[in-house]
Amino acid sequence: MTEKYPVLEGAEPFYFEGNNVGILVSHGFTGSTQSMRPLGDAFAKTGYTVCGPRLRGHGTHYEDMEKTTYQDWIDSIEEGFQWLKERCDTLFVTGLSMGGTLTLYMAENHPEIRAIIPINAAVDIPEMNPVRQLEGVRFLDGVGSDIKKPEVKELAYEKTPVQSVKEILTFMDQVRADLHKISCPSLIFVSNEDHVVPPNNSQIIFDEISSEEKEIHHMKDSYHVATLDNDQQVIIEKTLQFIEKNL
Repeated sequence: MTEKYPVLEGAEPFYFEGNNVGILVSHGFTGSTQSMRPLGDAFAKTGYTVCGPRLRGHGTHYEDMEKTTYQDWIDSIEEGFQWLKERCDTLFVTGLSMGGTLTLYMAENHPEIRAIIPINAAVDIPEMNPVRQLEGVRFLDGVGSDIKKPEVKELAYEKTPVQSVKEILTFMDQVRADLHKISCPSLIFVSNEDHVVPPNNSQIIFDEISSEEKEIHHMKDSYHVATLDNDQQVIIEKTLQFIEKNL
């Protein structure tokens, strides 16, 4: 698909070439790489090779997103993964929200991934289900900037395409059905209060993956976009410890 609108400032993909350990970093639904950039910067500063792809239809205008499918989003992540594979021997994947869903998808389909770190990942959002039957409506209100920290804003769309909600619902169903295929070490972050993805999603993931090494870390001081919220430093530090342990 060809995007009609230019990429917004701050929504560009990011790439850092470091050592032979690669970290794939995925932003979420209707959001942009801005939500994951602080993590990417911290990982790169530690010396790792980092790739933060911009998912197709994201970081431009919601009319571009409306034309994309969940396969477009998978393709965006797969391209970033290939970039890392050409440079690295050991690969980790992390992502926020639908980026967490994409993280799970990658682990289901790429057994060579060493470990994953999903953050407020989505596999089951019952409140979205009525949208499956919605006809004649193109856009709903935006879901971005669910952040507890005052004056912090997520670079995300102010409207959500109905067609895109239908796409993510189908994608979540597919990923949840295959959770049992995941056996790599998994560090699962979940905000206790989240107004976008019900926190029980992380328990579903924990219960249904086959990993022997798995842990849930509860975040008490952040809402959905925890990577820009009060627990940002906790996510960075715990992720770096987890990666070091799994090298």
